[in-house]
Amino acid sequence: MAMAFAEARRGAAGDTAEAAAGDALYFDVEGMSCASCVARVERAIGAVPGVAAVAVNLTTERASVRPRLGEALDVASVEGAARKAGYPATLVAPRPSEAAEAGPVVAGAASDDADARRAAAARRERLHVAAAAILSAPLALGMLPMLFGGASPLPGWLQLALATPVQFWLGARFYRAGWGALRAGAGNMDLLVALGTSAAYGLSLYLLATAHLHPGMGHSPHLYFEASSLVITLVLFGKWLEGRAKRQTGAAIRALGALQPDRARVRRADGSEAEVAPGSLLVGDRVVVRPGERVAVDGLVLEGASEVDESMLTGESRPVGKEVGSRVTGGSVNGDGLLLVETLAVGAETVLARIVRTVEEAQAAKAPIQRLVDRVSSAFVPAVLGIAALTLVGWLLAGASAETAILDAVAVLVIACPCALGLATPTAVMAGTGAAARAGILIKDAEALEIAQRVDTVAFDKTGTLTEGRPALAAVEPEAGEDETALLALAAALQGGSEHPLAGAVTEAAAACGITVPALSGFRALPGRGVAGRVGGRSLQMGGPRLLAELGLDAAATPRAEALAREGRTVSWLVEEAPSGARVLGLLAFGDALKPAARDAVAALTRMRLRTVLITGDNRGAAEAVARAVGIAEVRAEVLPAEKSEAVAAARRGGAVVAMVGDGVNDAPALAAADVGMAMSTGTDVAMQSAAITLMRGDPRLVADALDISRRTYNKIRQGLFWAFAYNVIGIPLAALGHLDPVVAGAAMALSSVSVVGNALLLRRWRPAAGTDVGRPA
Repeated sequence: MAMAFAEARRGAAGDTAEAAAGDALYFDVEGMSCASCVARVERAIGAVPGVAAVAVNLTTERASVRPRLGEALDVASVEGAARKAGYPATLVAPRPSEAAEAGPVVAGAASDDADARRAAAARRERLHVAAAAILSAPLALGMLPMLFGGASPLPGWLQLALATPVQFWLGARFYRAGWGALRAGAGNMDLLVALGTSAAYGLSLYLLATAHLHPGMGHSPHLYFEASSLVITLVLFGKWLEGRAKRQTGAAIRALGALQPDRARVRRADGSEAEVAPGSLLVGDRVVVRPGERVAVDGLVLEGASEVDESMLTGESRPVGKEVGSRVTGGSVNGDGLLLVETLAVGAETVLARIVRTVEEAQAAKAPIQRLVDRVSSAFVPAVLGIAALTLVGWLLAGASAETAILDAVAVLVIACPCALGLATPTAVMAGTGAAARAGILIKDAEALEIAQRVDTVAFDKTGTLTEGRPALAAVEPEAGEDETALLALAAALQGGSEHPLAGAVTEAAAACGITVPALSGFRALPGRGVAGRVGGRSLQMGGPRLLAELGLDAAATPRAEALAREGRTVSWLVEEAPSGARVLGLLAFGDALKPAARDAVAALTRMRLRTVLITGDNRGAAEAVARAVGIAEVRAEVLPAEKSEAVAAARRGGAVVAMVGDGVNDAPALAAADVGMAMSTGTDVAMQSAAITLMRGDPRLVADALDISRRTYNKIRQGLFWAFAYNVIGIPLAALGHLDPVVAGAAMALSSVSVVGNALLLRRWRPAAGTDVGRPA
């Protein structure tokens, strides 16, 4: 992708005009004000040869353009098509995650340019609002005497002097964008505002000129300069509030981007240290991370121990212990230890880069419901123009004065702004995916977000999802006359010489119980059977049924062993060899330990009235034991990966909307087959690539959180669209019937956009239930 950006940027400079096919390119688009603008930009860019797909986001003011495979895309043609449609577009430089590949100079300069443009536009918008308010204030004050039957204290020529710069200087943006829409044979919000305010201004100018040419009329005409000026002022103020709110929706992306430190400290082969830019690091470089510093790379700890705060990446509020052999992630914050880290990933391959890319793509994508809104918006402006014309003609035919007819038509044009329609969906998607990212939930695209809110069935894999994915000591059963603690001490001593995963479970259990482990001598492995050695002068062996059979002992003589085996436990016996023969001292049973939060995760889904299913390749005994422990009633056990996928597909055919949760390679087909796949980031890359939602830590409670934020986001979309339509359904008839003054219509129009955006921003207050505090309001 970075190469595509680099090629495209060189094309803009004149060396080449083609971008690599397949990867999406991003363009900043200026001048969009409503959903109609979005539709027109998409049509214009979509008609460029070589474009496979284009999605334009009104909230981010960015277009995502994907070239056709096997075809080159001319970047200049894309920018030219957007400019011809009335919306200048500029290719965006590689994101910070790709800067290392594209080159720090090009990427940095272009990113700085984009930030500078946005900052300058925000300052200009603020100054325009202030200037419009200062010029319009005397006109608004002049209206007060007229409310009580008096005349305006301001002379007509002064009203004209105040209104003209508002109309043609501060309101020039509406004329420019409206003219562009007309040339493209379409309409937008700017066209409505330009037509409405021009009509009010033109009517006032006509009345003022008539009074000047015919001074004997006997009364001063009622002018409407205040209406045109205040409408423009209110719309500008609304756009400023809108822009301010939209910038807040991008806070998640900016916060993630800010996690990458500016410098990294590299230890050279000769032991010296040097500070370098993270973009110049290579895989294999050794990076020193001092206490309190932000980790600059994804890597492996070679020296030192510390606790690292990974909350902004995984949503885990508690620091995570790191020691030699532990992995650390770029962007996390080191605690009070000094770490030496070997670089494992750089540039676009780092975890932070992938998170930023996932959130950006989700926020740029278009939810299915937005496509319906776009179709409605494309017909909306022409319909409003028709209603305004009918209002004008209708009032004239009803015998009203031209003055009244024009003002009512102006009110229709002004209140019918489709801004809120265009903002309802993308603003909610941005706020929702941003809040989810802060909680450690990465949603791949807006479609996944929309589908997730309809999920009614959640299917879990077992190993690594509900369980830890590694063996743990589940039971210690001494024979009659033997002591449990002594039995565990002997087993831990014997297993101390083994590298087997079961050995680690025994030694961990003994350490957790504070047991003093005696010395081991004469240790030897018994391939395929177990281990043997001497502990405290006693000759011991430990292994499974095969070892017992070789020693002439009967495993069936221990009834408890059979019951544990039915539960899916792995059973090992501790045997002492003596001159009189071998005898069993006791048995130890091993199982995959449940994750501490597994039961809470299933309980949360049950409270959400969702059906839960366990689908696993493990044996039925182990599967049913886990299901009973966490509260899942439905179990599919001993299934192959293809059968997992078929089980999910069968549930979908039965009418269920299925979310599949897994972490392993064998879960990838089922994740892809589900309506929504959820992968634990503690699992494999294959699983994460197959999933629509990635849970950045292995806490199964994040499943309920992911579905909860999806539901809340979709509710905000529905609320935003309801209010956007309600304003128009109520406002347009009132304006057409003469019950709305143009100034009131302008205020209502501005309020509709601000209320829709403000309502979506409430999602930033969402907190995950999975025991974290990173979902708090910023």
